[in-house]
Amino acid sequence: MTDKSELLRQLRIERDARPAESASSRRLWWWLAGVLVLLIALGAAAFFGLRSSAPAVKVAVARAAVSGAGGHAGTSILDASGYVVARRQATVSAKITGKLSQLFIEEGVHVKEGDVVAKLDDRNATAALLQAKAGVTQAESTLLQAKAAAADIAPIYARDRKLAAAGVISSTALDQSKANFDAKQTDVAVAQGNLAVRRAALEIAQRDLDDTTVRAPFTGVVTTKNAQPGEIVSPLSAGGGFTRSGICTLVDMDSLEVEVDVSENFISRVHADEPATLKLNAYPDWSIPAYVIAVVPTADRSKATVKVRVGFKSRDPRILPEMGARVSFLSGAQSAGNGSTGAVTLPPDAVQTSGAGTATGVVYVLHEDTLERREVKLGARNSDAQTVLAGLSAGERVAVGDFTKLSDGAHVKVVDR
Repeated sequence: MTDKSELLRQLRIERDARPAESASSRRLWWWLAGVLVLLIALGAAAFFGLRSSAPAVKVAVARAAVSGAGGHAGTSILDASGYVVARRQATVSAKITGKLSQLFIEEGVHVKEGDVVAKLDDRNATAALLQAKAGVTQAESTLLQAKAAAADIAPIYARDRKLAAAGVISSTALDQSKANFDAKQTDVAVAQGNLAVRRAALEIAQRDLDDTTVRAPFTGVVTTKNAQPGEIVSPLSAGGGFTRSGICTLVDMDSLEVEVDVSENFISRVHADEPATLKLNAYPDWSIPAYVIAVVPTADRSKATVKVRVGFKSRDPRILPEMGARVSFLSGAQSAGNGSTGAVTLPPDAVQTSGAGTATGVVYVLHEDTLERREVKLGARNSDAQTVLAGLSAGERVAVGDFTKLSDGAHVKVVDR
């Protein structure tokens, strides 16, 4: 019995051991699952945290720059501001001092070369002319008298020479006759000189009278009227008095051009006879074909600029002196066919520059949500677009955002495509 009982006890299964072991395993699996969930949560938090801290950017697409109207000009390589000026402009004044009696012009009146602009009081000049004419008449009479006396004494002197040769009269009598003859010849010469002086005085008096009539020196438009009838005008300044030194200002509208100051750092981009376009501040939507007349060969040390003269290819009455203008200097290069160039345009805020007029800049090219920092060569810049001459291709996407938060290889969050 004892042996059987022992044998049965050995064959009996311990049912409490397996449940204990199963409970321990379950606790281990629950612990592992909790750690896994925690790791997933931490990863998700890190992922979304990084995405939330990534800088937000907008996207701008580089577009190919297209040549100007008619395909005759390339893309803008440089912009500069200046003013419309007249190369031919004059303050019209009288050559003599006098009282203005008549005025025949007003502002905006077109006059031709030689037209009468004004007249001065000519009474004194007319009197002086009459006096000069009388002097000429008197000198002419004196000359006639001297010539007559010289003609009368000539045969007497000739006769005395014959008599002296024959010994009829003495040498002393001959010398006296010769002296009388020479005196009469001298009187003729003096009378001729006096007549010349009188005639010169007459010419001066005539010119003084002519100078009381003020004429236009060239064809143009009167822009200002500086004197009124009754005022004293003079070619010289009276220094604090009421004398007018000018009657009006005349401008030759065919001589209008634009003068701009170009930074000496970029003057190498501008050359004579190259095409350009300009826009007047008064007409910002009007593009005017232009060309470079000349680069003035001197620099302004105070502004570090060089003056450039730009001419209009066509004239228009809307173009007026002293108007503000914006000039875009164009590159002559363009591709055959569609007229496109290698340059592209971007919004101005898509390009990081170190200052106005810089030749290079930085853009951040987007590859999915990663940035690539790239240096580019810049062209003209205005309120609407920045021209990129090299370093960027048409169709590439560029980030627009806070440049202080952008860097090469950084991840960004695109908020607007």
